[in-house]
Amino acid sequence: QVQLVESGGGLVQAGGSLRLSCAASGRTSRSYAVAWFRQAPGKEREFVAAVSWSGGSTDYADSVKGRFTISRDNAKNTVYLQMNSLKPEDTAAYYCAARYAASPYYLISQSYSYDYWGQGTQVTVSS
Repeated sequence: QVQLVESGGGLVQAGGSLRLSCAASGRTSRSYAVAWFRQAPGKEREFVAAVSWSGGSTDYADSVKGRFTISRDNAKNTVYLQMNSLKPEDTAAYYCAARYAASPYYLISQSYSYDYWGQGTQVTVSS
């Protein structure tokens, strides 16, 4: 089992930046691919970004490419999401998710593929 805890959310003006963190505990000796998803009120959960357990592969939703950067520090069991040039449409609850990955470069954007989820952190971008 792996437990995930997100932090770093908050209220920011449009054009501003936030960095979200996803800290893992529990069975972290295994190799996990990690992704960020978000869900706005009345909308379905959507993929934001993913990183392989080696950090060597990343993927982004088109809506955040060039503005968000996902990274990880395996020594700290933490994955980060640096969010720059934030827009009001980025307002949502952000969740990190993890799944075991045999390949160091494996990553996937489908939420149903992830086994472990955090409780979420709220990001609100004002115009």
